Amino acid sequence: MSDEKGLISAHRLAEALDVSVETVWKYTREDQIPYVKLGERQYRYRLQEVLFALGDRSVRDSPQDYEVEFEREFTYDDYLNLPDEAGRRFEVLDGMLIREPPPDVMHQRVSVRLLRVVDDYFQGVDPGGQAFCAPLDVTLGEKTVVQPDLLYVASDQQDIVGERRIDGAPQLVVEILSPSNPRKDRLQKLRIYQRAGVPHYWIVDPVQRTLECLALQDGLYAFAAGGMDDDTVCPPGFGGLHIDLQNLW
Repeated sequence: MSDEKGLISAHRLAEALDVSVETVWKYTREDQIPYVKLGERQYRYRLQEVLFALGDRSVRDSPQDYEVEFEREFTYDDYLNLPDEAGRRFEVLDGMLIREPPPDVMHQRVSVRLLRVVDDYFQGVDPGGQAFCAPLDVTLGEKTVVQPDLLYVASDQQDIVGERRIDGAPQLVVEILSPSNPRKDRLQKLRIYQRAGVPHYWIVDPVQRTLECLALQDGLYAFAAGGMDDDTVCPPGFGGLHIDLQNLW
């Protein structure tokens, strides 16, 4: 998003700098880059001013320490036949096998608290729907098996709920970032969910204390709502849902 004054959103700035949005918000919170505050927790930036402020300093996201198997393409059947490995979680993203460590305590704390909020909400507005949390397989094609941290299947989608997996695109998918793999959720899985037609994709960063709500518009995700720290987020498309972020951390 930009305007006649050359102001851009955190998402546009992140794209220009080739970093994640949580990195932009981190620099904003620490006053390391100039910004314009339009309202409560509403920030805009001028790219040239940010570049000048950064100077020769490089901006980098956290390193990836998960493992990717490139030797061959994996399918759902291959996934089912994988041997158990202590301390590892598996997903298949467009045929690539991903091995990564299990979530930490902070990740699970946020997951439980957010599940409680969304489950209570959906039980009130759509009692026939179902909210789930990981580990639960979601297949989005023969070569993609994901385990979203949270997901919601609406009452009119119950045909995709099987005994062992969700086979199709849920109404809502939520991923909670880990320090080791933010780009996986922000790039690979975002493209997968977008292509599969998942209407709503939320990204939570427990370290930076942020929530971003993306909504599918004309086949592409657009930023719909977001906040940080102790903000209250009201995701469009979910009337009456208010998420007090201070209760998640």
